[in-house]
Amino acid sequence: MKKRALSLILSAVMAASVLAACGGSGSGSAGGGATEAAKAEAPAGEAAAEAADAAEPGDASGDPAVTLVYAEVNPLDTTVVGQVATHFAERVHELSGGSVTIDVQGGGVLGAEGDFLDNMVGGVGTIDMARLSVSTMTGYGVPKSKLLCLPFVFVSRDHFWNFASSDLAQEFLDEPYEDGLGLHGLFLGEEGFRHIFTNKPVNNLADLQGKKIRVSTDPTMVGMIEAFGAAATVISYGELYQSLQSGVVDGAENPVGNYMANSFYEVAPYLILDGHQLGVIELVITDAAWNKLTPAQQACLKQAAKECQEYNKELSAKIEEDTLAELGDKITVVEVDKSEWIEKCKDVIAEATKDYSDLYEAIEALQ
Repeated sequence: MKKRALSLILSAVMAASVLAACGGSGSGSAGGGATEAAKAEAPAGEAAAEAADAAEPGDASGDPAVTLVYAEVNPLDTTVVGQVATHFAERVHELSGGSVTIDVQGGGVLGAEGDFLDNMVGGVGTIDMARLSVSTMTGYGVPKSKLLCLPFVFVSRDHFWNFASSDLAQEFLDEPYEDGLGLHGLFLGEEGFRHIFTNKPVNNLADLQGKKIRVSTDPTMVGMIEAFGAAATVISYGELYQSLQSGVVDGAENPVGNYMANSFYEVAPYLILDGHQLGVIELVITDAAWNKLTPAQQACLKQAAKECQEYNKELSAKIEEDTLAELGDKITVVEVDKSEWIEKCKDVIAEATKDYSDLYEAIEALQ
């Protein structure tokens, strides 16, 4: 309780500083916003917040120069998340008048997503911010976030973006900081629906039985793959291509854009469009890095994050459509009846939502 209370106080102080310096932030701000108590004391708070959201960041061009290292596991030019990273860096540089430089390190040169989190949470200091799959964060003490990783929780992209642009999304952005990880969520986005791909033909759930499918360490993902009747196999993302090629695993799962960008189609050309999960992503920044910035610079990052949400929304669907067209006859695409797959996941979903049923129902209601 003391940790949570302290984090709420710090969040309110940070939000107040940014509002004073730069006219406020969007709904995806780092460091939280006004607490419920503060809103009660200021009836005009909502109107003020709306006005702040519409305001441009203040002039940060004369502020001390800061460079922040941004880690991304995927290639920058051919993936949704890579292009979002580049766009974010460009907008921060422009909005801050050049006082903030985002040094984007893509292609996994700084390790896997788990390595990013170990670095940031452990206070190593060589990674200031990272784009993470929300599923990666669930093993680091952010239990609410597992709701966003559940199989078939989002029935469509519109459903997800209704959620991401709602007040409810802020509860998930605040969670890593409030739970003591020292990370502020800047925005939520998505990298497309995730599908299973294999190195041998799979036409239905019966064909998937016993197949070794690569998964992350996310327990919900492991449970889902096992519910499908396959063998969940945890290996490093960086070793996946070789593991598919050598038969260490029979398949894996990824958004279509990442499937192509990492050339997985070369060694696993059977793509099953089960859409078992929407790849929800979150951009986080360490508390130490956030505190290097002036209030004006913080506001620039918030504004860039808000713009990147819109950019992500437009980009993701287009990349998936274009990628499938480009892959063409290089792969075999299998359409499936999702109802059977959803039925297999009922127990996994029930177990994962038992402590947060109201929150899960609130997400479902945004369809």
